[in-house]
Amino acid sequence: MANSDSTPVVPPPPAAAAPLSARKENVTPASSKIAELTESRQELLTRIQSLKTDLQSWRSKLDGQVKVYRDELSELKKSLNVEVDQLRSEFQELKTTLQQQQEDVTASLRNLGLQDVSEETKEAEDAKPDNDEEKTQEELPKDSGKDTEQ
Repeated sequence: MANSDSTPVVPPPPAAAAPLSARKENVTPASSKIAELTESRQELLTRIQSLKTDLQSWRSKLDGQVKVYRDELSELKKSLNVEVDQLRSEFQELKTTLQQQQEDVTASLRNLGLQDVSEETKEAEDAKPDNDEEKTQEELPKDSGKDTEQ
């Protein structure tokens, strides 16, 4: 057991000492890289913040334009509805006027037709004696034919 206590500690090989110095050299570039990354991160955050601000500004402008367009469309819709109502009213007036004119023309034609009918009736009455005369004339030749046969 005395041996275990007296076991000398062996110093590490010189190769182990070399990485330690390399680590010190690597520490300096790593800190500069960290500084670069931090700076780059800060620039990116600044750009993102700027983009967010631009986006909010764009949204605000867009919302304003949408509101203006909606208001304009609302006014146009109201105006169009008023014009449509006016056109409906005018068409109804035209329809009423045309119906009245049609009724007037129909009444005039009836009056003319009644006069024509009364004239036709008179003519028909005048024609009836003519028809009777035609019948007698038709009968006459038959009778005369009978007379000639005897």
